[in-house]
Amino acid sequence: MARILIVDDAKFMRITLTKILQKANHTIIGEAENGKEAVELYQSLHPDVVILDITMPVMNGIEAVRAIKQVDRNAKIIICSAIGQQRMVVEAIEAGAADFIVKPFEENRVLEAINRLL
Repeated sequence: MARILIVDDAKFMRITLTKILQKANHTIIGEAENGKEAVELYQSLHPDVVILDITMPVMNGIEAVRAIKQVDRNAKIIICSAIGQQRMVVEAIEAGAADFIVKPFEENRVLEAINRLL
C-alpha cells in the first residue's frame, strides 16, 4: 500500500485514478491541478509515489518532475501521457520520472507501475 499524490488538471482523470488506486488499497493523500501545486504538496505531504500528468497549466509535468527531484532525488514519479506524447515521455524519464502510463488508463497498467516502484 502506497501513499499517493495525484496530479492532473482534469478532475475526471483524478477521479478515475483515485478509484483504481483505492480499489487496490492505496491511499490518496493529495490532489493537484498543476505542477506548481504538485511541488508544494510533495514538500508538505511526502508521498510514496506521485502520478503526474505531462500537459498542465502553470507548470507542466516535466518541469514538475525536475522540481520535485531537486527537493528529493529519490522521489518516485509516474508520468501520465496521452497517446502521441512519446517525445515528452522520454523527456520526463530523462528528468527523473521512473515510469509512465498512457491515457485512457488501464487498471492493470496503473497498478503494475505502482507495484514496480514499491
